[in-house]
Amino acid sequence: MGKKCQEFLSQLNDYIDGELEPEFCDEVEKYIGTCNNCRIMVDTLKQTVKLTCCGQDVQLPAHLEDRLNGLLKARWEKKFGKQA
Repeated sequence: MGKKCQEFLSQLNDYIDGELEPEFCDEVEKYIGTCNNCRIMVDTLKQTVKLTCCGQDVQLPAHLEDRLNGLLKARWEKKFGKQA
């Protein structure tokens, strides 16, 4: 991953939310026209936001929700330590 990709990714959420300066947005749009990986990430994130905002609430099966919560808790504790 190049330096330009890293710079772009650090501001990806602001770009998707339309919170960046228009000049920087123009630069980003030109760049994602040349970088397939960044374009895929932008398209995927935009689709995720769209589905999340417009989708219906779906209850996860209990075993899947427990497993997901356990994985997230383990990663949190690995990165930040156990909660008191």
